[in-house]
Amino acid sequence: MSYGSHDGDGAEAASGGSAGAPGGGVYDWFRRGVRLLEERHPAAAVQLLARAAEAEPGSRSIREALARAQFDAGQYAAALENFRTVAVADPSDDYAQFGWGVAAARLGDFESSAEHLALAVAMQPGNKHYRAALRQTRATLAARAGAFGPLQPGAPGYLAPPDEADEADRADGTDGADGP
Repeated sequence: MSYGSHDGDGAEAASGGSAGAPGGGVYDWFRRGVRLLEERHPAAAVQLLARAAEAEPGSRSIREALARAQFDAGQYAAALENFRTVAVADPSDDYAQFGWGVAAARLGDFESSAEHLALAVAMQPGNKHYRAALRQTRATLAARAGAFGPLQPGAPGYLAPPDEADEADRADGTDGADGP
């Protein structure tokens, strides 16, 4: 098989090797993995790209593609680790910073998300996706800090205040029931 070959579909191409290994070499795995990702088959892409990353652990392009596939497959912790690996190797990689930020947000770490998204925006201020993700993360942080005032009845997470009578009963040690 030649480099970049597009013979057969992704599943067929991925199973072409012996003992469960995909056919071809690292570059073939990378190209097929990227193609599967583009065709919206992220779980299949993860399989090929993980194999390629194992064979070439220092390749930032393989790691970035693997991180994208993992993110699209809902494997946010794994995606974060691979985006982090790329960003640590090259802190000026705006896409790796962006990926780290959105993966952190999916994992609920909005402080880290804001930090890395702000770096991505600083490197590429014209990128509307980066700016939108940063705005969303900052809004989440502000909402959690109460910057928009108390939650209104019916809003997700709203807890009704305790009834005044219930408060008075708790204060005097009674349960509010009449009689002994």
